[in-house]
Amino acid sequence: MCGRYAASRRPEDLVGLFGVEKWEPEETLAPDWNVAPTKEVWAVLERPLKDAGSPRPVRQLRRLRWGLVPSWSKTSEGAARMINARAETLHEKPSFKRAFASRRCILPADGYYEWVTGADERDLEVEGKRKRPRKQPYFVAPADGSVFAMAGIYEFWRDPAAPEGSPAAWWVTCSVITTEAETGPLGVPPAEGPRSLADIHPRMPLMLTEDRWDAWLDPARTGEDELRGLLAPPPGGLMRAYPVATAVSNVRNNGPELLTELEGPEVGTLF
Repeated sequence: MCGRYAASRRPEDLVGLFGVEKWEPEETLAPDWNVAPTKEVWAVLERPLKDAGSPRPVRQLRRLRWGLVPSWSKTSEGAARMINARAETLHEKPSFKRAFASRRCILPADGYYEWVTGADERDLEVEGKRKRPRKQPYFVAPADGSVFAMAGIYEFWRDPAAPEGSPAAWWVTCSVITTEAETGPLGVPPAEGPRSLADIHPRMPLMLTEDRWDAWLDPARTGEDELRGLLAPPPGGLMRAYPVATAVSNVRNNGPELLTELEGPEVGTLF
């Protein structure tokens, strides 16, 4: 799954990296090292410009809200629960299938966080000595330091409580697509601990390698078989994972120090 990630790259850098044609500089987001559900995030997408008089899709950098609200939903209450969409089933789920067909995006990240319950903590839980075991966070990112281009989908939702013409009338929300975690060896494993991403969690965000960006963003591609082919996992061995401070577990904490690699886990023996 993906429940928290880091996104610290400047929008100017994302514009150049992804070949963005349209971005409003007044739309700014501060670097965020602890992106949580319902926050606004950067997304790269392609769609015609409003009132441009041309149907040509334009690659844009937009601010979206993380947590998808289907267009047919009567309320936004379920947004925080719809932060992820499973690659294996999103083509058939009512909440996701229409967005998958024509509203795909890339959510740029530095990497994502995942939490592991330590063996000692699990033992205490079994013995009834700890009701809520502590968990060790890991940060997972491309081993070469490149952008983690997470596959996403987005949707438009009209808030019935907002008056016509209000800036809050239309929500643009998104979900991160997840896939089965890699079972092969990490490109750069930690000194101790997990040898693969599957050792940390059975699922991971679907990372799109650069050769898939254009096809994924192209709204003219609507064939289900072709689109499902784009959901194939990236080549193995591209990722690294390392333990970080448990401070990241508190969403109020935010800063580059959250990505500092620890010499070893803070929470006992993990593996």
